[in-house]
Amino acid sequence: MPFRATFDCLWCGNPHACRGSDDLEGWAQLCPACVGKAGDNGFLRFRLREALTERGAAARETAPGAAARGIARGGLGADLEPPPGPPVAVDAPPARVAPPAASAPDPGAEMLAYYEARAPEYDDWYLRRGRYARGPIHDAAWNAELDAAGRWLDGLPIRGEIVELAAGTGWWSPLLASKGELSLYDGTVAPLERARERLVAHQLRAHLHRRDAWAEPDRAVDAVFTGFWLSHVPRERLDAFLGIVRRWLKPGGTFAFIDSQFDPQSSAADHPTPADDTSVRRLDDGREFTVVKVYYAAADLEAALARAGFESARVTSTGRFFLTGVARAG
Repeated sequence: MPFRATFDCLWCGNPHACRGSDDLEGWAQLCPACVGKAGDNGFLRFRLREALTERGAAARETAPGAAARGIARGGLGADLEPPPGPPVAVDAPPARVAPPAASAPDPGAEMLAYYEARAPEYDDWYLRRGRYARGPIHDAAWNAELDAAGRWLDGLPIRGEIVELAAGTGWWSPLLASKGELSLYDGTVAPLERARERLVAHQLRAHLHRRDAWAEPDRAVDAVFTGFWLSHVPRERLDAFLGIVRRWLKPGGTFAFIDSQFDPQSSAADHPTPADDTSVRRLDDGREFTVVKVYYAAADLEAALARAGFESARVTSTGRFFLTGVARAG
């Protein structure tokens, strides 16, 4: 990742401002508090190891232009820089970087690492390419239902200021950006870069920032959308997350989502069957990650939305693969 003088922490979402270009926090894009937890967290250790390598490589460069390695700003697709935060004068001790421990992996950390690594091949899932191709019958059904989900979203009366949480590579973002002023958030940078390219290709603008989907809202907006995110929210935290969505919205605002139904043909051919609300995911290079994957029933989601203060909640199925849901903030 490029150095960031100001950023929202990749792990906890808190803002941080570096004192100088040598600060390890800016290369890792982790706040000092999370740097201090690296000994107990696999993802944080991974980020610090990468940051040390990137900072060392930058120091060895003789030609100017290290800043050019940052994410492009301005123009179509707007800005991927996070908003500035208050200065915090705390050093991050490199001694905290430790070899991987034998402790059990943190599912949340592993999911962030997975989607950062998966960004270049994520669209293969949507397009049924490579390991995701499951034969003409299953793929035809997938394509028809994906198209139905897109038409459903396009038909919603969403307008004004729109927030897309956990946006990933931005498959749905051009459609949303055509309806209003879109702010597109994700917890990792690599998917956001893909989303920006998609918006540029459609000649659309949006505000792109790294932001944890669990971060408290900083304003009230007209609509919130999530695509294939609720299924990554553990059952015991669903009410808490829907409460965050409710706090994002103005009274009468719209929450819409598209998410997964379980079907054995919906994932890659070499993925094991999900169990216990988790799923083992493989990348093309063979790496494996274990992520939270909960296949909620439509009735359970409608009940949870009502508990969170939403009205007129309606969750429906496209058939085999997807759920679509919409509710109004009470």
